[in-house]
Amino acid sequence: MTISQDQATWFAQTFRQLAENVERAVLGKRAVVELVLTAVLSEGHVLLEDVPGTGKTSLARALAQSVQGTNTRIQFTPDLLPGDITGITVYDQKSGEFTFHAGPVFANVVLADEINRASPKTQAALLEVMEEGRVTVDAVSRAVGSPFLVIATQNPVEQAGTYRLPEAQLDRFLMKTSLGYPDHAATLRILDGAAVATSDLAAVITPRALTEMAELARGVYANARILDYIARLVDATRQAEQVRLGVSIRGALALTRAARTRAAAQGRTYVTPDDVKALAVPVLSHRLILHAEAEFDGVTAEAVIGQTLLDVLPPTQREA
Repeated sequence: MTISQDQATWFAQTFRQLAENVERAVLGKRAVVELVLTAVLSEGHVLLEDVPGTGKTSLARALAQSVQGTNTRIQFTPDLLPGDITGITVYDQKSGEFTFHAGPVFANVVLADEINRASPKTQAALLEVMEEGRVTVDAVSRAVGSPFLVIATQNPVEQAGTYRLPEAQLDRFLMKTSLGYPDHAATLRILDGAAVATSDLAAVITPRALTEMAELARGVYANARILDYIARLVDATRQAEQVRLGVSIRGALALTRAARTRAAAQGRTYVTPDDVKALAVPVLSHRLILHAEAEFDGVTAEAVIGQTLLDVLPPTQREA
C-alpha cells in the first residue's frame, strides 16, 4: 500500500511529537532520539556503543513510556544464562504441569546493557527474537509482541572480560550509534533539574498506532534510481581495499527500510538521496569487517562509509 500525502503529514507530526516527548527526559540528544525512533519504525534494533552514565536507560524507558509500552533492562554479566533472557519452564507440583515463566525479553523495549559482557551462547539467545520477534523454549515458539525493540549497549573503553559480538549478531542491528556526553547547555539544564523523570512522561501514541506507523513507512516510494544508488553503495563497500567483508544484502535492505522511514518522518511520500546519505553511516558502518592492516593504520568503518558516499555519485533527477 502506497502512503498518501495526508498520511505522510500525520506520520511526520506524530514522529516529531514522539521525539520531543523522549527528549524531555534525554536532553540535548535530538539526533540520536530520531535515529532510535527511525529504527523502531523500521522494525529494527539499535546498538549503542557508549560509556556508562550517558542516559541509555533513560532513553529506553522514555521511549517505552511514550508509546504506552513495557520496558525491561537486562544487565549482561559473564554468568548470565540464555534462560535468564528468554524465560524457562518450571514444574508446578500442585498442578502437576510445566508452566512457562517469561523472561525479560517479553517487553516492547528491551535494554540489553553491556551485551558484550555475556558469553557468546547467551548473546545468541537474542538472535532469534531480534530477527523473528519470537522465542522458542522447550520446542514451543512464543511471540514477544509488537512493537519490539532491542537497545543493546557496549562500553568501547573497557574490553577486559568481554566477548566481542559475532558478525552474525552485529548484522541484526539495524543501526549503531552513540549518545555521547551532552553539550554544555544541555549539561546545565540537567544539573538544574530540567530533565523530566521518565515515569512522568505522558504517552503520545499506543503500541498499535506505532505498528500502524511502521506499516505506513513501508509504503513510502523508492524509485529505481534510489534502489540502484543503495546497491552501488553496498557494492562499493565490498570492493574497498581496506575492507575484508563488505555490507550484506541484509544491510542493503536495512538502509532501504530506514530511508523510507526517514522520508515519512520528513512528511514525504518518496525517498531522496539525502535520506540514504543521512543514514548510511549508522546503518552500514558496523557491518564492515576491515583488514587488520587497515585497523592498525587507524582506518575506521565510519571513514570507509564516508569515503564511499563521496565516491559513489547519487542520482541527480527523480523519475516521473
